[in-house]
Amino acid sequence: MRTTVFAAGFAVAALALSAQDASAQLVNLGPGSFTPAASVITFSEPGYSLGQTDPVYTFLGQKVSFGEYFTGQVVSGGGVRTLSDHTPTVGSPLSLVQNGNTVIAEDSANPTTPILSGTPLYNGPISMLFETPVAAVGLSGGYFDAIGATTIEAYDSQGNVLGSITNSELGVEFYGLFDAGGSNIAGISFFITGNEPAGFAIDNVT
Repeated sequence: MRTTVFAAGFAVAALALSAQDASAQLVNLGPGSFTPAASVITFSEPGYSLGQTDPVYTFLGQKVSFGEYFTGQVVSGGGVRTLSDHTPTVGSPLSLVQNGNTVIAEDSANPTTPILSGTPLYNGPISMLFETPVAAVGLSGGYFDAIGATTIEAYDSQGNVLGSITNSELGVEFYGLFDAGGSNIAGISFFITGNEPAGFAIDNVT
């Protein structure tokens, strides 16, 4: 349940992932996997304002960019936009499409607003690209009104899928995503795959 106030804010706290099959390289770190001292993108940093689209940050010495999707993925839908084909182009460097469809906004349902939203507000995909692949990343997602209706998927630098999960809680869920195979996480996409009545946003990237 949320009341929409157009604005903008994004952060990633932690991403709770579980391997979906024996070959998956993603593991669940749990909500306590990042310490309080860990660096966080909150989307309320100086120089970033509500309404700003496709923000780019220099985070822990590297560039972290946000956009709607990766080259090779297909976005479809009207009132709710999603990735009807969520597989990036494989075999070439993972490339983020920044077309103005992610935005820093207010979300009265999120206790750490502002957040980062897709387009339409709360109802579009959000993707994140790391200039240098990482072993782990945290974030919070929500506000969820349905279990298992929103998917988070991770990719390596060549567009290969490392694994995916769906949300397992209502409200705001904290995730901790870890690559058991090494520092291979080059990008993440977050998108609706079921009946999510009020959509979602992300916050507190760690």
